Amino acid sequence: MTIFLYVTDTLADWEIAFLTAELYSKRFFADKKTDCKIVKTGMTDKPVTTMGGMTIVPDCTVDDIVLKDDDMFVLPGANTWLSPVHDRILEIASKRIQAGQPVAAICGATAGLARTGALNGRKHTSNDVLFLKQAVPSYTGETLYMQAPAVSDRNLVTASGQAPIQFAYEILKLLHVFRPDTLEAWKNLYLTNKPEYFYGLMQSLTAQQ
Repeated sequence: MTIFLYVTDTLADWEIAFLTAELYSKRFFADKKTDCKIVKTGMTDKPVTTMGGMTIVPDCTVDDIVLKDDDMFVLPGANTWLSPVHDRILEIASKRIQAGQPVAAICGATAGLARTGALNGRKHTSNDVLFLKQAVPSYTGETLYMQAPAVSDRNLVTASGQAPIQFAYEILKLLHVFRPDTLEAWKNLYLTNKPEYFYGLMQSLTAQQ
């Protein structure tokens, strides 16, 4: 499987940190031989600077990507999602949502999707419904807005910028790369820091052997 990760200046580092670490390391995968590749995709091939000052060099540009139906398309938060500079990437994401293909967006990226009308037909969340309404006056999807850290509906994952763990959880759940008991223990460990979930996580890995 391939996870196309959109990278842009001011990308919010923490919003994808849990997700990328688990996908790249495969440390808790049910099958560590699973083919899983993260492809960093930029509007151009020039390096971008994240909100935390990290430099990311895109692996390819938006014009180069060839997305398969089951590929995951991840849109992290950034300060510039209301700019037309992202129109091409939002067009691709919107078409994938309409086709029922996997897309995940967090924080400001949800406002970008709201600009395209892509959220109007799916249950979704964001930083707040008022955030979407103020940022995107044309947004009319409030009846489907869910007051939750992260929401998954028909291959569309959306999340608040304060919910990177829940965002990663919903994506990992869609990708089926963790065993269900591993995934639940993983989420609960990072959300609660309770030791029983660490031992539950380790036990779920032992059960796979």
